[in-house]
Amino acid sequence: MQIAVLVSSRSTCLRRKVGAIIVKDKRILTTGYNGVPRSLVHCEEVGCLRTKMGIPSGKNQELCRGLHAEQNAIIQAALHGISIQNSLLYCTEQPCITCAKMIINAGIIKVFYLKSYPDKLAREILKEARVEEVHYAE
Repeated sequence: MQIAVLVSSRSTCLRRKVGAIIVKDKRILTTGYNGVPRSLVHCEEVGCLRTKMGIPSGKNQELCRGLHAEQNAIIQAALHGISIQNSLLYCTEQPCITCAKMIINAGIIKVFYLKSYPDKLAREILKEARVEEVHYAE
């Protein structure tokens, strides 16, 4: 989890710094942090779209220039042809509904997180899909 926290320091998000790592057989496969897609101007430079629009945390995640840390970690695996089937995800925040759906379809079997996130539906579908969630206590 300390590595996920370190990865979160690379985030360019103005609202929260989130880091994620995907691990299998005690080996780190990929990392991800929240930020804009490659070749886009960072929010640090242009400001936060969500703040400008007055969108509260946990709502309308699609109205954001950035991707979540979990999404970037999964995308990195796909980009580099790395199977993450039956892997573990360590993340500094509990996944949102969008990330939860990606986690399920990517074949991740267990999620460790540090901070809770206000998304009841995400927790419900992870449980239904038998993806174990563990609130990681340092």
